[in-house]
Amino acid sequence: MKMIDKVYSSNRSTWVGDGFPTNSMLPMQEMGNATSPLLVMGYTESRSFSPSTHQRGVGMHPHRGFETVTIVYDGELEHRDSKGNHGTIGKNEVQWMTAGSGILHAEHHSKDFAKNGGNLDMIQLWVNLPSHAKMTEPRYQELTEANIPEIKLEQNHGIVRVISGQYKQANRLVKGPAKTFSPINMFDVRLAAGATETFELNPNWNSLVFVLSGKVKIAEQEFSRLQTVYLSHEADLLNIECLEDSKLLIVSGEPLNEPIAAHGPFVMNTEAEIVEAFQDFQSGRFAS
Repeated sequence: MKMIDKVYSSNRSTWVGDGFPTNSMLPMQEMGNATSPLLVMGYTESRSFSPSTHQRGVGMHPHRGFETVTIVYDGELEHRDSKGNHGTIGKNEVQWMTAGSGILHAEHHSKDFAKNGGNLDMIQLWVNLPSHAKMTEPRYQELTEANIPEIKLEQNHGIVRVISGQYKQANRLVKGPAKTFSPINMFDVRLAAGATETFELNPNWNSLVFVLSGKVKIAEQEFSRLQTVYLSHEADLLNIECLEDSKLLIVSGEPLNEPIAAHGPFVMNTEAEIVEAFQDFQSGRFAS
């Protein structure tokens, strides 16, 4: 049985604004049915920032047609958007923002983080919306460390944090708190060296393993930091052997199988809808 379709290795980091040095783990030019509903993913790794009176980050910018999911492993971020949402997420917390019909938002290091400095370690994913939800009302979900279920694996093998979807352990299902528009399992996984763990997969879904740090073995192949493993649709079980303490993000979702038209901050189904998005943004409709 074929387990792995292909592997992508991130080989460069670029800055997003002045606050986020980002490794592209799922390049925008590869977006399509092979990764649907995921579009792109950028990972900062752990980066140290000195104290500053300036909140580094990205100022107000628009989105339409998809969702941004930001997972903070270390540090603290502040969010503000044109719909009146304002919040701060810290270590082991998640922000799930639905751009829907259109939103302006800004993301910065929090005031306290900027003042004190420290390590920032975070990921942002773009999750596509199905065509029927492209123009849904924008919304903002703040998932705190307290409401994200954390499963301790046996024999001190590590933990699995269920952000969305459901994780099966023995005879129970543990559900994540995120509300989603299409089925998607998103697991924040930390494994200890020497651990071997098995995860159930839906062979009809697209499944990817992002190796953020450490080293693991899948199907007798070794993978290390900044690698993305695309899993085959033939696989219904994922066996991971952990060679070093590792941090993984495992994402599995039902493909939308719809056309993708993307330009900058907008992801729609047709070029005409992209033109409309730019017109609506330029006329100020995203701010209302």
